[in-house]
Amino acid sequence: MEKRVKILGAGLAGCEAAYFLAQRGVQVTLYEQKPVKFSPAHKNENFAELVCSNSLKSMREDSCQGMLKNEMKHFGSIVLEAAYECAVPAGGALAVDRDIFSEKITQKVKNHPNITICYEEVTDIDTDELTIVATGPLTEGALYGKIKDMCGAGMSFYDAAAPIVMADSIDMNKVFAASRYGKGDDDYLNCPFNKEEYEAFYEALVNAERAELKSFEEDLTVYEGCMPVEVMAGRGADTLRYGPMRPVGLRDPRTGHRPWANVQLRCENREKTMYNLVGFQTNLKWGEQKRVFGMIPGLENAQFVRYGVMHRNSFINSPAVLTNNLNLKEYPNVYFAGQITGMEGYTESSMCGLLAGYFVWCRLKGVQPQIPALTTISGALLNYITTPNKDFQPMGANMGILPPLENHIRDKRERYMALSVRGKAAIEEIDMTF
Repeated sequence: MEKRVKILGAGLAGCEAAYFLAQRGVQVTLYEQKPVKFSPAHKNENFAELVCSNSLKSMREDSCQGMLKNEMKHFGSIVLEAAYECAVPAGGALAVDRDIFSEKITQKVKNHPNITICYEEVTDIDTDELTIVATGPLTEGALYGKIKDMCGAGMSFYDAAAPIVMADSIDMNKVFAASRYGKGDDDYLNCPFNKEEYEAFYEALVNAERAELKSFEEDLTVYEGCMPVEVMAGRGADTLRYGPMRPVGLRDPRTGHRPWANVQLRCENREKTMYNLVGFQTNLKWGEQKRVFGMIPGLENAQFVRYGVMHRNSFINSPAVLTNNLNLKEYPNVYFAGQITGMEGYTESSMCGLLAGYFVWCRLKGVQPQIPALTTISGALLNYITTPNKDFQPMGANMGILPPLENHIRDKRERYMALSVRGKAAIEEIDMTF
C-alpha cells in the first residue's frame, strides 16, 4: 500500500515535515493558501516566509538555540541548511536574507518528486486521512473554526514585527559598527544615546499613539518573547535600557565610553541595503513610528521600507488535546506542528515540524518512535506542550526548561556548555537510519 500524507501549510514546520517524509519515500500532498489568499502578515508568495524577524538567533554551542540547531541538524533540517546558505552578518546570531531563504526552501520542496503542491485554501480536515496541520498561528476562517471544534476553545496572543529602514537613509556620522564584546565582524550598526536623548525618546515613545486592534477578535494578550517596545517601555523608564536598548558590551569609538542606551540595527539582506531595528517590535501608528523612531540618533531622516505591525497569533491548548507524538487524542490521524502548538519561534517551529514528520514516519513504518530526551531542547519543549498546564502559554527555547545537571556547575558558561554536551549525546541516540 502506498504511503500518503496530507500536510496543511507550507511554513517552516510544514516544509520541514513534508521534506522529511518525502525523503523517505512518502507521497506528500502539501496545501498552501498563498497566493490564492494571504494572511494579514504575509506578503511573499514563497514558502517558509519569515514575518517578524530575519534572525534564527544564536549559533553558540553553549546556548539553547545552539543546542536546538544541533538537534535540527540531526533530523535533517532543510530550514537550517537554507539558513546557512543565505546567512547575512549578525555577530553570533544566524540571520538570513529573507527573500533568498524563502526562495531556496520553496524550490527544494517544489522540486521534490514525492511532494505535490496544491495552492488552495483548506476549509476542513478529514479525520480519516493521515494529516499534519501546520497552518501556523495566523490560521483563520473556516479552518480555524474546524480546529476550534476539534480542540476546544481557541486561544490567542498578539505578536509584533519591527520596522526596517533603508541603509542609505541612515546618518553614518552618528552610528558606529560593532558587535557586543567584539563578537562577530562589526555586524551591527549601533545608534548611541546619551542620557538626555534617551529620556526624550522614552517620553515620546510611551505617549505615542498606538494602532487600534479592532479588527481582531480577542482582547489583547501580549506574548512576552515578542513584546511591543512601547508596551515594554510602559513597565518603567529603565526597562528598555536593560532590554533591547541595553548598551553592555559596546563602546562608542568617538567617545571611548559605553552609551547610556543603544539601538542596534541588523542587516536584512546580503547587499546590506536594509536594516532591522532589533527588538523594536511595535504597534504604533505608522506616522508615530516615523516621528518617534526618528529620534533615534542616526535615524532622523530614515526611510522606512516596512513599518512595524502587530497581528494575532493563535495556538491550541496542546497539553489538553495532544499526545507526545503530536497527534490529537480524539482524532489520532490528525497531527499538529509548528507555532500553532505553542512551540514559539522560528527554530522551535521548524523542529516541531521535523518531530511531526518523524512521528508520522514511525507510524507508517510500524515502529515505536524514540521521544527526544528531556535533556534536549526539543524533548523539553515537546514535554512542555503536552504536559497538563492550566495556564498554558507558548514557550520558546530556553535553558530553564532543561533538567539540572547532576553536579551543579556555578559558572554559567561552563554550566551551559555541560548542558549542551549532555543534550547532544541524547539527541544522537535517536536512530534516523530506519
